[in-house]
Formats: sequence, structure tokens, C-alpha cells
Amino acid sequence: MNKNSKALGEENIGKLLKKLSVPATMGMMVNALYNLVDTIFLGRFVGVDAIGALAIAFPLQMIVLAFGIMVGIGTASAASRALGAGEVEKADHIVGNAFLSIIIIGILLVTLGRYFLSPILLLFGATENLLPLAYDYMNIILLGSVFLTIQIVSNNVIRSEGNAKVAMISMMIGTGFNIFMDPIFIEVLGFGIKGAAIATIIGQTLGFMYVMNYFYRGNSNFKIMPHHLKPNFEYIKEIFSVGFPTFMRNVAGSVLAIVANNSLGYYGGDIALSVYGVIQRVLRFALMPMFGIVQGFQPIASYNYGAKNYKRVKEVIKVALKALVIYATISIILVQLFPELIISLFNKDPELISLGKKALRVVTMMMPLIGVQVLAGSMYQALGKPKPALIVSMSRQTLFLIPLILILPSFFNMGLMGVYWAFPMADFLSIILSGYMLRRQMKILDGKISLQE
Repeated sequence: MNKNSKALGEENIGKLLKKLSVPATMGMMVNALYNLVDTIFLGRFVGVDAIGALAIAFPLQMIVLAFGIMVGIGTASAASRALGAGEVEKADHIVGNAFLSIIIIGILLVTLGRYFLSPILLLFGATENLLPLAYDYMNIILLGSVFLTIQIVSNNVIRSEGNAKVAMISMMIGTGFNIFMDPIFIEVLGFGIKGAAIATIIGQTLGFMYVMNYFYRGNSNFKIMPHHLKPNFEYIKEIFSVGFPTFMRNVAGSVLAIVANNSLGYYGGDIALSVYGVIQRVLRFALMPMFGIVQGFQPIASYNYGAKNYKRVKEVIKVALKALVIYATISIILVQLFPELIISLFNKDPELISLGKKALRVVTMMMPLIGVQVLAGSMYQALGKPKPALIVSMSRQTLFLIPLILILPSFFNMGLMGVYWAFPMADFLSIILSGYMLRRQMKILDGKISLQE
């Protein structure tokens, strides 16, 4: 066992969480910056319709990401718990089966996604005006799905052994290339929205090559041999069951996008879809570092739970929650203070700015406390408890947000703004549920509740 894995069970929690979270957060920030800059370039060089096209394409991108994140998080949790229990060979088998699974999934995503692309985009709310742009973008993006999903799984595996810097570098390599080449492909070479997609898949391929080199050179604690790739359905089941809540959360996000896009198109037209596209990018940039924090949290919690060191598990939960609340509060205050400036970065269209600043303030209203839900779902996955993780992960989007989007605009005569008001209301309800479940699990770790979920 290398020193990174050993530190998970011994090093000071605050220092350890910082060591693992800062690289993950930086990587997530850079990745979120790519999405932000990508949309800004398209909005300025191609137009407002390009932003709307990205909003249409976003749900399909989320489904692709969902598969990679599902296998990645499930693998990281299972492998970390195995390492914590001293079962090194089992951990290698788990990682090997993860790579086998994601390669098969990635090939299927490329094949089926490109074949059914037009009807999928129409389902996601594409209008006659936005469909050609969304199609041109996703038709290229899907080609990089295999490399992207393998990179996502690899980064989660690398973080699970306590080596967050390598995962950060892999993300920064791909994203850095993307940000630098975006204006060249989009404007200088005149490829438009196709240029943004080309820059994206080249960046993803470079990130993939970096993490593969890391494993090939034997730098990982996991030593994957050909026999580790032999299917073991017990391990595959564990990977998928633990990662499934995250998968469902992302799929629910895609279902949410279908409902939101169609509602926005109905009540506000293409400009409302473009505003939603901007808000998605802003929130991704503002809140993505929170997922960097929980990525640092997960291997610590999983390892110590596997080692039955529940005191350290409780401590890392408390420290991570404090960090999430502080970060989210600072981030959202800035969004609330400067919404017009933020929207105008994407395009100077007066209608986009007028509607966008109002919608952005409403949507982010409850975000300072959203870390409670983010941590609760991640905690259950880290502990290998898929059922409560699924409840927490699905609560905001499926139980609350989608019904509110359908109800508020028409039944309460709120029209277009009813779609946007549904977001803070759903956040409030999901925070209450997540807070209750988080507190209950802490009591279980304390031994005050003997019932195991």
C-alpha cells in the first residue's frame, strides 16, 4: 500500500481533505471554466441561438457523463473500502472490471447516440431554428464519448488512492487545450459550433492519454493485469449499485432538461432557452468546486469506513460540510450582486440580459445551503449505501423540481418566471430532506441508532 493510501487512515482530517479537495476543486474549476468560455465564445462569435443549441445538447452530454461518473464513483467507493480493509487483490479486480465495463458502455453510447441523434434532440426541446446547430455540435461530441468516460473513471480511481493531483492535471490538460483552441476553431478557421466540438474531443483525448500513461508506467497503487479484466459480476454489481444514485441524478437532470426546455420554449421561446443555457453554465462554474470538495471527501470516508474507523468518518463529514457551506455562500453572493455583468459576458443582446439577470437571481436564491444535499448523497455512496444515496440524489430533481416546473407556470399563473421559481423552491425542500438523512446517519455512526439502512 503506497503512502497516499496510508495517509487516508492516519493524516489530520482537515489537512487531508484540503490536500485531496484542492486539486480536485482546481480540476473541476478548470473544467467548469471550459464550459463557461465555450459558451461565451459561441455566444459572441456565432450568436444567441448557439447558446440555445448548447442548452438543447446539454441533457445528452449529461447522460454520457452519467455513465462515466456512475462507474467512476462506484469503483472509487468499492476500491477504497477494499484498500481500507487490506484487500489489495480485490481492489485490483474491481478497477479492472470497471475499465472493462466503461469501454463497452462508451462504444454503445457512440453508436446508439449518433444513430438516434435527431429524435433525441427533438425530445430535449429542440426548435426548428436550434436543431441544426445542436445536431452539428453533438454529432461530433459523441465521437469522444469513449475517451471521456474512460478518463472520468480513471480520475475517480486515481483519487480513491489519494493521488488527486494526477486527476487534476489530466483535467487541466484537456480543458487548457480546449480553452486555447476554441476561438481558433470557432472563429479563425470558421468552423462555428462544430469548431467548439472539435476542440472539446481533442482535449478529452489528450486527458485520456495522460491518465493511461499514469497507469502504464505503474505509478498507481492499483496494478491492473489481464486477469483483472475477467468479468466478475459480483464486483460489477457493487460498482453499479453504488454509482447508480449518481447515474440517476444525472439522468433525472436530463429528464428535468426535457421538461424545462419544453416549458421554456412554450412560455418564452428561443430567448428563454438561451437564458437557461447561460444559467446552466454559470451554475456549473459557480458550484462545480463543491463537487471537487466531495471528491476529496469520498476516499477519506470510504477508506475509514472500510477500516471501521467511524470517528474519522464523522470528522470528515463535519469538516466537508463546513467547507461546502462557506464556499457556496461566497460564490452565490457574487452571482446575486452582479447578475447583469455575468449575463452580458455571453452576449450583449438586451432581451437576453433583461430576462437573464432576473432569472439568475431567482434560480440561485437557495444555493448557499445546497451543500447539505450534495454531501448527503456523496456520503451514502462513500459508505456503500446505494438506497439512501438514491433517495437523496433523486429528491431535488424528480420529487420536487419537475413537478414544480409543471405546476407553477400554469396552475399558479406565473408563466415563464414560474419555471425559474421552481428551482429555489425545490432546493428548499430537498435541503430539509437531505439534512434529516445526514443527521440520522451521523447518529448511526455514533451508535445511537442501531438500524442499518
